[in-house]
Amino acid sequence: MITQTRVSDPPRSVSMEVWLDRLLPLIGVLLLFVIWWLIAVSGWVNPVLLPTPWATLGQLFSAIFTGNMMVDFNATVLRTFQSFLLAAIVGVPLGVALGSSERVYRSVEFLIDFFRSTPASALIPMFILFFGISDISKVIIAAFSALLLILFNSAYGVINAKRSRILAARVMGANQWQTFKDVLLWESMPQTFIGLRSGISIALVIVIVAEMFIGTQQGLGKRIIDAQQVLNVKDMYASILITGILGYVLNMLFLMFEKRFIHWSSK
Repeated sequence: MITQTRVSDPPRSVSMEVWLDRLLPLIGVLLLFVIWWLIAVSGWVNPVLLPTPWATLGQLFSAIFTGNMMVDFNATVLRTFQSFLLAAIVGVPLGVALGSSERVYRSVEFLIDFFRSTPASALIPMFILFFGISDISKVIIAAFSALLLILFNSAYGVINAKRSRILAARVMGANQWQTFKDVLLWESMPQTFIGLRSGISIALVIVIVAEMFIGTQQGLGKRIIDAQQVLNVKDMYASILITGILGYVLNMLFLMFEKRFIHWSSK
């Protein structure tokens, strides 16, 4: 007589742990808002300078639904992606090419590290001199900052490829081009994606800074500085919040893409 065994459902405690793990990121958010609220209502700070989080969120939703914030939001997103795409198109191939020859990379390493260590905001006056105060200058300075991070990580991804796999490819008869194409390029991808993720984050930061200090009609950076100058603190904090949310979402999208397509990382 054949007996059938029924696979038992997973314990409810396991599913609860999964849900708790998913909710963990919200703890920091709730903690931030509670501390913010306590400071705002305690009287330690002038209420004019620090509205409650609920008043700020109300201003944020109001500005989004009325549409006037979305114009600035879309302008910032467009400039960020333009900067990032320009940096990625130039930085990834150049970084991989430099990384394939360690001697060549070492010969330009000082220049890369020098400009990577120089605050991009300090270079804004120079870019204004060359490109004026148009949108091009904002895009180019953000692309320049992102380019250095992408190039650096792409090059080091190639340089630090696992030697065992390179030797295995050569033992199997692969020539230099095949080794580069089938081993080095794929080995560099995890580090390259770290550079891309950092690149889009720094592109957003520099675009916001450029919008603050270079003349423009739209942009979250301009909205923040304009609100600060007229003491519209609710709108200032609301603009800062949506900027942080945008940066977080971009970072999460790259993490999801990386886990989906670079699944062999660290294996």
